[in-house]
Amino acid sequence: MTLEQILQTKGHDVTTIGAEVTLRAAAQLLDERKIGSVVATGDNGALIGVLSERDITRQVARHGVKALDMIVSDAMTRDVITAAPGETLDQGLARMTDRRIRHLPVCKEGELVGLVSIGDLVKWKIRETEAEAEAMKNYIATG
Repeated sequence: MTLEQILQTKGHDVTTIGAEVTLRAAAQLLDERKIGSVVATGDNGALIGVLSERDITRQVARHGVKALDMIVSDAMTRDVITAAPGETLDQGLARMTDRRIRHLPVCKEGELVGLVSIGDLVKWKIRETEAEAEAMKNYIATG
């Protein structure tokens, strides 16, 4: 199973946000869309960062309610870990676990083509494992 196969089912839509938007507006967007992160893009639409609920929470912990008036570029992760569409489910899970991230932008030739979460990948891993177990059970029953 590749990340591209997962995106074909999940969809390629990615919620993006400008780097100059306030954290208040970003938090509202996350709440409205019921998502845990947004991809920050520059004027040319290129990926420049990822802003997660954790990033906002850290700023609030450090600066109190004033943090909500800060802008996305002040809180986002700039060194974004990405994946290629052809990478496997297991490679994605390993990268997310090793780097302790919960959202992985998928890029092809430098262009953002999707986003997968740790929840997405765990769900697909469970499906894959259940399918393998069912196949083994059928093999044993008929063999």
